[in-house]
Amino acid sequence: MRSANGSEAGVSFLVIENDPASFRVMRDNLENEFGAGHSVSHAASGKQASSLLRTQDFDIVLADVESLSHNLSSAEEGISLVSRAAGSALVIALSEGGSVSVAVAAMRAGAHDYIAKPINYAALSTRIAELGHRHGNARALNADRDGLFSPDFEGFVGTSHQMRIIYEQIERIAPSPAPVFITGESGTGKEVCAEALHKRSTRANKPFIAINCGAIPRDLMESEIFGVARGAYTGATHDRSGAAELAQGGVLFLDEIGEMDLGLQAKLLRFLQTGSITRVGEATSRPVDVRVICATNSNPMQMIAEKKFREDLFYRLHVLPIHLPPLRQRPADILPLAQTFLKRYSGEENKHFEGFSQNAADMIVAREWPGNVRQLQNLIRRVVVMFEGSEITADMISAADIETREVHTPEGPCMEKPQPIRPMWHQEQRIIEDALAQFDGNIAQAAAALEISPSTIYRKQAAWEQMQQLKQQVA
Repeated sequence: MRSANGSEAGVSFLVIENDPASFRVMRDNLENEFGAGHSVSHAASGKQASSLLRTQDFDIVLADVESLSHNLSSAEEGISLVSRAAGSALVIALSEGGSVSVAVAAMRAGAHDYIAKPINYAALSTRIAELGHRHGNARALNADRDGLFSPDFEGFVGTSHQMRIIYEQIERIAPSPAPVFITGESGTGKEVCAEALHKRSTRANKPFIAINCGAIPRDLMESEIFGVARGAYTGATHDRSGAAELAQGGVLFLDEIGEMDLGLQAKLLRFLQTGSITRVGEATSRPVDVRVICATNSNPMQMIAEKKFREDLFYRLHVLPIHLPPLRQRPADILPLAQTFLKRYSGEENKHFEGFSQNAADMIVAREWPGNVRQLQNLIRRVVVMFEGSEITADMISAADIETREVHTPEGPCMEKPQPIRPMWHQEQRIIEDALAQFDGNIAQAAAALEISPSTIYRKQAAWEQMQQLKQQVA
């Protein structure tokens, strides 16, 4: 069974399939996708599965709908029988053809989700992680941990399907000298991504120079990037190289590029076009060979629409885009990240923590983490500093989790800050996902509450998945 520190066996699957050949194919595919450490048991009918579930613990039940109807009045009765016996296991119904009516019936009977055959096992691993996050089953998230990459990829931690795509992108585009444009919410690891690109490139033995465009006063930004000549202004007592020159032969990383002044954006564009820079107060230009990588946590197209970012500069920089997913979209990585931070800070603080209790693990996985990896990192460090012991408990997490506490004033609770306006499709997706979460993934009940048909939710989910696949293909 799954443990919070990952020291025990992997996830246990129960496959309900009355065709032995089909079961063998599923077993082989599950072992190929999830690793040999995970166990795969077999039941040929709903009654046999129910008997196994009463005597053994499983994390994930994959139930072929047609197989469940054997010796029972209906497949729906089989799903209901298995779901009642499954306990905390995730129950996923499987069927040929992708019938909406079969899916609705299966989830009405208690299944957590429905997947049409033939199964896309990479997509299945991602879906299992999402279901484990939604239903607070931290053990099920282990199904997505074993992958083609090391759990520590150039500073990244995580082997979820989403991060595997990022690692593949980095490996593909690292050798190129073309500019890279990294987007992602604050705390998702944009600088880590830039450093990974540098380490995997042919420029790895050359400098990596990072500039935070939002942390330097605008009147100093030009000299910081391009350098300054002696006497250019009061206090410029000697020639000084800027970040572009210091990065000669290597990488210039411009973080929070959207904060750069429009006037300086024009000079940056000229630098990208000509490959040369001119120091402040100097007339002659200097050739510079650097690869430019930039990053922003804002929507670049919105910045262009608001005249805060030059469109011509955007298309000059947006040659090789990478989008880093927020932590809430890759819940399978939450516990590995937490364990990594726990080991690091326990060593630094001379503490003896080794892992998380199951309740603490479930609490961590269930969080939305608006501050992403950085917020998780801060929380784990806070817990390590504040407490003693060998295991992190849920009470420790609650005591240290100051970001989620309600702040009170003499007049009462503080009002929340207004949330930024999101695109209509994004709000629609969030509304549907919130409704599904409220009804434990039951699409029929969520659709009824939203006063839409279940097929609408299925259609929307298919569209979102297709859009994500298109983004990945473009990237």
